[in-house]
Amino acid sequence: MRVAIAGAGAVGRSIAGELLENGHEVLLIDKAPTAISVERVPQAEWLLADACEITSLDEAALQRCNVVIAATGDDKVNLVVSLLAKTEYGVPRVVARVNNPKNEWLFNESWGVDVAVSTPRLMSALVEEAVSVGDLVRLLRFSHGDANLVELTLPEESALAGTQVGDVEWPEDTSLVTIIRGTRVLTPSKEDSLEPGDELLFVAAQAREEQLEELLSVRRSED
Repeated sequence: MRVAIAGAGAVGRSIAGELLENGHEVLLIDKAPTAISVERVPQAEWLLADACEITSLDEAALQRCNVVIAATGDDKVNLVVSLLAKTEYGVPRVVARVNNPKNEWLFNESWGVDVAVSTPRLMSALVEEAVSVGDLVRLLRFSHGDANLVELTLPEESALAGTQVGDVEWPEDTSLVTIIRGTRVLTPSKEDSLEPGDELLFVAAQAREEQLEELLSVRRSED
């Protein structure tokens, strides 16, 4: 997979390193000469250019990329890069960094963004995830389909504790994708049971989040 990363700062270089370790082809783009540190990520391609300029993106052969990551520290730049990548070059997957949470509402398909990653929101979500049991925590927002990656740690008092996954009537537009149980990561099957303390990861429509939280967290009284 070929990935172009706009922004060769600490964030961009870190992402590049991870992708290279996983066997992907990476191009780092930055307009600041001081950011071009080939020795830090020698396996990557480097391009000294302004990622907001069509001529620069032509030089980067963005049409050959499977993914573009807009990872600069400037939200305006990240939005422009995302829009150009999607509309001018037809890049299948565009991921954009959100620096200021107040701008998060802009990072959607109208600007070519498939996935928006807000560092402040992610950090706060991870704090909530670490201390919350029974509360739904939104980890990541997907622009297409208005869906989110959400997490809930199943409490002892949940009505679904001990219930098999296949026996649960999940809300529409929700999908249980992973069960984290201690050090194990489980791909859910219909026969797997839900146990207190399980960390459950869902992809769910935002409109279904409240319904999902109620289903998992509240022990319903028997008639």
